[in-house]
Amino acid sequence: MARSAMAQETICALRREISRIEGSLPERLASPQAGDSVVLRRGISAVREGCSAFLGTGVPKLDCALAGGVPRAALTEIHSLQTRDAGAATGFTLGLLALLRRADGRSRKQFLICWIGLADVFREAGFPYAPGLEKLFGFAAGGLLFVSTAHIADALWVAEEAARQKDFGAVVLEVRGNPARLDLTATRRLHRRAQELGRPVFLIREAAVAEPTAAPLRFTVSAEPAAPRRSLAGLLQDSIGHPAFTVVIGKSRAARPGRFILEWNPHEQSFREIRPAHSGALVPASGNRPHPPAAMGAVVALRPAGKAPAPGGQPPGKERPAHRRPRRAG
Repeated sequence: MARSAMAQETICALRREISRIEGSLPERLASPQAGDSVVLRRGISAVREGCSAFLGTGVPKLDCALAGGVPRAALTEIHSLQTRDAGAATGFTLGLLALLRRADGRSRKQFLICWIGLADVFREAGFPYAPGLEKLFGFAAGGLLFVSTAHIADALWVAEEAARQKDFGAVVLEVRGNPARLDLTATRRLHRRAQELGRPVFLIREAAVAEPTAAPLRFTVSAEPAAPRRSLAGLLQDSIGHPAFTVVIGKSRAARPGRFILEWNPHEQSFREIRPAHSGALVPASGNRPHPPAAMGAVVALRPAGKAPAPGGQPPGKERPAHRRPRRAG
């Protein structure tokens, strides 16, 4: 038993050393001395000094599921399964960008964002509205650079070049569907650019199917009904409150899968977890109850007991017609 624990501790130490040398994605390893698993945070050397390698969302359960938060120096995917959820995916991304600006301690004019999108994306989902971004997320209109391209190859080239510039606090690439050029190689290049300068690159994918990419983290975001507004007198019926999102962790090597319903408060510039409008407390199942009956098998027709079948498949004597009964001789 002691020899097994020592071997496991040696393997954990070797994996930690390999992760430090490789500087690649996070990984969760089991340690014999700790009650829980050990989270190896790899690829964090590119983040500038004084900044955490992970961006906390402000929601304790979500940050715990993400093992610290959203990685800063990495490519992060944000999916919307349908085009009508494009606004929810964009709003969730803007909320993360607002948290990033506050965490970096930059003013509205100092925090610059390069937003690249295809022409069909802006045509279907709409172009970002600068006054609304300033009111809800605190971004200055002069700090947003929007780039519209006709082809995915041009959008990828602009995203890579923007990720190399130190003036941008973040880069956002918005695409629709599953273009062939956005493959594992293209996402690996974007992820590498994010690691080199220590700034995040967000890839928003509208109406897309999940496929292998180099992004260590993927969210699936959809719209959630907003809760009614609150006042000193209580809830205001038939009112529309703050924007709400359903956030599902779809892919992460360092996170546990989970589903969260978040609300964005534009006044406090923060997320908070809410409960669905028509949800209630689940009643726990009572203990010491008998097991449910087993499922019924196939129904088989059985013959009545005590009646043997007549030879040749004929019915018994009493059931034969009278004119077909055998006559007694003599």
